[in-house]
Amino acid sequence: MLGGLAAAAAALVPPAFAAARSAASAGRLKQSVCRRPYNRFPLPELCRRAKQIGIVAVDLLQSDEWPVARDAGLDVSLGYPSRREKFIETGFNDPANHTLLIQELESVLPLAAQARVPNIIAMFGKRNPGIDESAAVANCVAGLSKIAPLAAELGVTICVELLNSKIDHAGYQGDHTLFGVAVMQGVNSPHVKLLYDIYHMQIMEGDVIRTIREHMKWIGHFHTGGIPGRHEINDSQELNYRAVAEAIADLNYHGYVAHEFVPTRPDPFASLAEAFRVCNV
Repeated sequence: MLGGLAAAAAALVPPAFAAARSAASAGRLKQSVCRRPYNRFPLPELCRRAKQIGIVAVDLLQSDEWPVARDAGLDVSLGYPSRREKFIETGFNDPANHTLLIQELESVLPLAAQARVPNIIAMFGKRNPGIDESAAVANCVAGLSKIAPLAAELGVTICVELLNSKIDHAGYQGDHTLFGVAVMQGVNSPHVKLLYDIYHMQIMEGDVIRTIREHMKWIGHFHTGGIPGRHEINDSQELNYRAVAEAIADLNYHGYVAHEFVPTRPDPFASLAEAFRVCNV
């Protein structure tokens, strides 16, 4: 009787959804989708469509949006600490920012722990002409070291993002992996890691797979995007994302890979489904 009911229920599942669900269970990487490229869709719709594809989480949500994803059966893979202008520019490289940034994190980290949000984003910040590179590293280490014990106590990881300064974020300090690694080594906390944005680091330095393999210890989160243009991660761009995904999975990475590319197709969810298949290794 139970077998018959199960068979009848399975027959009601659309084939495309069943295939995506099966693929999701087989893949080694947990795939997420960033909110920003889909802002024209209400968040509940984004969650519903992403879940049908096999996506398991939504990235870059504010704290008041976290319950929406949870109610849809998705994780929140990375949260914001606040709604604030000049979020990217205001980072730990300048001590003048430390009080603000630490206060934000002190407020959001307990909320993240309670909501089971594993990661909160932070920034290195825009370069200050009066602060050289070595001083900027030391400033980041000093500031992040102050908040690292609370992050560790609550089991939430602060992920500091690497961005390109060549095209999208002129003057950004954390524009090379080795800068970020120097900061992570100085802080030396399992709850302060790098957000390695593959799109940004391909623009700045290339050599993505070797860099990930060499520095995975310091990486806590990934973002995707096609190069050039930050569009689909298919064969229209220069990076082999299938190979990148396999390299990440081979390192027994247990975090999330979040898709942040901007779709160009009339149906953006077709692009998201394609990205899911590319990275479903």
